[in-house]
Amino acid sequence: MSETSKPGNFITQIIDKDNESGKYGGVVMTRFPPEPNGYLHIGHAKSICLNFGLAQRFNGQCNLRFDDTNPEKESVEYIESIKRDVEWLGFEWKEEPKFASDYFDQLFDFAVQLIQAGKAYVCELNAEQMREYRGTLKEPGKNSPYRDRSPEENLAIFMDMKAGKYSDGQVVLRAKIDMASPNINLRDPIIYRVRHVHHHQTGDKWCVYPMYDFTHCLSDALENITHSVCTLEFQDHRPLYDWVLETLQTAHPQQIEFARLNLNYTVTSKRKLKQLVDENHVSGWDDPRMPTISGLRRRGYTPNSIRNFCERIGVTKSDSVVDMGMLEHAIREDLDANANRAMAVLNPIKVVLTNYPEDKEEIFTVNNHPKNEEAGTREVPFSKTLYIDEADFAEVPPRKWKRLTLEGAVRLRGGYVIICDEAIKDDSGKVVELRCRYDENTLGVNPEGYKPKGVIHWVSAKHAVDATVNLYDRLFNEEAPDANHEGKSFLDFINSESWTQISNAKLEPSLLASENGQSFQFEREGYFCRDLEEQGMVFNRTVTLRDSWAKIEAKGK
Repeated sequence: MSETSKPGNFITQIIDKDNESGKYGGVVMTRFPPEPNGYLHIGHAKSICLNFGLAQRFNGQCNLRFDDTNPEKESVEYIESIKRDVEWLGFEWKEEPKFASDYFDQLFDFAVQLIQAGKAYVCELNAEQMREYRGTLKEPGKNSPYRDRSPEENLAIFMDMKAGKYSDGQVVLRAKIDMASPNINLRDPIIYRVRHVHHHQTGDKWCVYPMYDFTHCLSDALENITHSVCTLEFQDHRPLYDWVLETLQTAHPQQIEFARLNLNYTVTSKRKLKQLVDENHVSGWDDPRMPTISGLRRRGYTPNSIRNFCERIGVTKSDSVVDMGMLEHAIREDLDANANRAMAVLNPIKVVLTNYPEDKEEIFTVNNHPKNEEAGTREVPFSKTLYIDEADFAEVPPRKWKRLTLEGAVRLRGGYVIICDEAIKDDSGKVVELRCRYDENTLGVNPEGYKPKGVIHWVSAKHAVDATVNLYDRLFNEEAPDANHEGKSFLDFINSESWTQISNAKLEPSLLASENGQSFQFEREGYFCRDLEEQGMVFNRTVTLRDSWAKIEAKGK
């Protein structure tokens, strides 16, 4: 479905009206402006799809711009990861990526203009005094004792700040707006501060850096953005956005807020995600349990599944929490249609076919996909000794058992019907081997006398490929891990069973030809992908075949 044929939302309706009135001459310019202080997460995916999607829908342009005003927390690693994630999701920016730091000279000149117009002043209050003077939501703030300095004095000090004559935190430049404003963002906000720190793009040229709120609106103006789309937490910042642009008489993009993506059973705060990484609760930003785009990609999520998910949750003006099950449904739907099938035995138990010739081997041709003939076929070898999953055998079967049991028959996927005669146990009483018979007349047919109740997957022991399989699940076992839980932090709700590693899995040999990142449905087990980073045969579970969490939640109610 093209962007123009997709259903609209309140933002597309605003743009339609703007185009009808000729407000921006029919031009639509958007931007995706991440701060390079961490990896992008699923919430950013919604913003990426929205901003680039709007540009595509209205034949406009979307810039990728890094709002890099805080070099202490930023890095080139984050910049490269962001570019990689945007491209992987299927979007392109027409020009080179832009940086707020590209505009530092112009931003400094804008600050000088505000000083000369008496709209900004240098303040020497420390952080504690600043909080005291700021007031509260119920009480107005009070003017700084430095608020009435002359423009000439303010400009001289600001130039000294730029020259490095002040230490970090000693002085700041504040906009002069209204300390009694009911909107705290307008109570003389800081627009420049001193930071003696190396910047990843500008090096050591600057020791004064603009604040985000000052930078963001002016970067939009300098790029001729028409519609500055952001999340609802910036709604209270919009009056400051407008004040800066109106006071400096620049181009004036329209800021429009939408509800961010809140997903249950996860956290999307960059600070908390970084804490998970720094404290080794996960293996890195691309840990397959992380809600980062890199983590989702490594786990086996596809760009199409994430785009479809973002499309389905829609764009609204009110915050809500989206069920993780919707994201998992999106990837199941995509992989069910597009992932080839394969057989993998995760917890192997040996099966010896006592009546099968020792030196005989067969090759079965099976379909790669049951609903897609174009996916073709593959060859699966068969021999005297097989592996099946230990969960597919029960000495004392429960009701409605449809797998293998003593004296019971079951069909091997794509192969023969087998009957179990004997279960061999070790000293602890655990079944370690099954002795079975096969019926050579049952290949692809069900002769009279056999009523196998189920079909199980298997792998030829002689041809099996050893593999490591990571069973990933939700990282948190609490629906709202970052909510206010008295006496607990979000770390207390980490799911101890979010990662189980199986080191002795057995795979059919066709998977040796798989590529890193390639997805499969391991029949009857779930959807898996070959790990993007590991060179050996390592597969990650993307998602189960069914929503097991829905059953868990239902039991808890």
